[in-house]
Amino acid sequence: MSSLPLVETAQPQQYFQKGLGLKAVAQEQLSRHYHSRLVEYLRTHEHNLRVGNLHFFLAKEFGFCYGVDRAVEYAYQAREKFPERRIFLTGEIIHNPHVNYRMLEMGIGFLSGQYSQDVSFENLRKEDVVILPAFGVTTAEFQRLSNIGCIMIDTTCGSVLNVWKRVEQYARDGFTSVIHGKYSHEETRATSSQATKYEHGHFLVVCDMEETEMVCAYIAGRLSREEFLFHFKNALSPGFEPEQHLQKIGVANQTTMLSSESLAIAERLKQAMLTRYGSGDIANHFRNFDTICSATQDRQDAVLELVKQQRLDLMLVIGGYNSSNTNHLVDLASTYTKAYHIDDPSCLESVDCIRHKPSGQSEEVTSREWLPKGGAKIGLTAGASTPNNKVGEALERLTQLRGYNVEDWMMS
Repeated sequence: MSSLPLVETAQPQQYFQKGLGLKAVAQEQLSRHYHSRLVEYLRTHEHNLRVGNLHFFLAKEFGFCYGVDRAVEYAYQAREKFPERRIFLTGEIIHNPHVNYRMLEMGIGFLSGQYSQDVSFENLRKEDVVILPAFGVTTAEFQRLSNIGCIMIDTTCGSVLNVWKRVEQYARDGFTSVIHGKYSHEETRATSSQATKYEHGHFLVVCDMEETEMVCAYIAGRLSREEFLFHFKNALSPGFEPEQHLQKIGVANQTTMLSSESLAIAERLKQAMLTRYGSGDIANHFRNFDTICSATQDRQDAVLELVKQQRLDLMLVIGGYNSSNTNHLVDLASTYTKAYHIDDPSCLESVDCIRHKPSGQSEEVTSREWLPKGGAKIGLTAGASTPNNKVGEALERLTQLRGYNVEDWMMS
């Protein structure tokens, strides 16, 4: 009897961008780890709660955005789909310490950054699973993983992909991308790399209006090539020549930047190009599309609405200290009231002592006499990478410091 021909075993899918078919399982786990009954109570009670002589107001938009929720969910799906495989993130999945530590607890390692241990890109094997974070990865990193042959689970946020499309279009049309962002931020590094996919593509990263003014000064002939290149040496594409590559510019931004600042930067650059080239030819020298993501905008708008409507004694902003969008919420709130950026409810040490990161600073400090001794109106918000349970824990911690049981007041 002749033997049947062998059937070649199909290779598993190597690239996942739309989940792994385990959404229901992941959602159950996410709810267990990050849900807050207290936050849900606030949402259904006009976003405010009185506890003794403390009156809490929760911003109408806060916490996990769709892109973050999706990225974390895909990581949970990956762990369920590949229980026996090594799984790694290229870097922080999002800028929140609690979520990143949860990844470690799930047996998901990090290839770079503060959570990395003993495995890097050099140690990857073909059978490994690698999760690309919500910020995305550079084109070089993506190609490297493709060459290794790893299974890739891409959680890059849709808003980030939208910016990439703009930057790619700029590069194809011979426009230099001027990106409002932080040149060392994972998202901005990934975005800027999209420009260099094209032979003549270039980018420049500006972090604020002060650096934008330097660009405008060069365009107007008030800043030398040497001064320009020295200042922006870490924020330029290879081979950048300002006289050539600032003739045609297109503005983009890191999606988590302060919206009002991004818009002001774009307008300032447009005015500089109008002055140099005139209004009749501006379309050939300047382009701009607003690429701040809607979730970032919604959270910023909600903070402004809250601080303008209520005479708050203070605002608590909860989120990772290295979270760009969280820091911008602190910046906005601090123009109207005292704003305290904490990355964990444990920062609320006592009614007299709080650990927090002040607006515009990089290190945590300790402040005294932060909480008014009598009644107080307290605002609450959280960055787009902060899970609900941390918001609820912060509120509960604060009421405990005042000797209240928040459950008693939820039932009254």
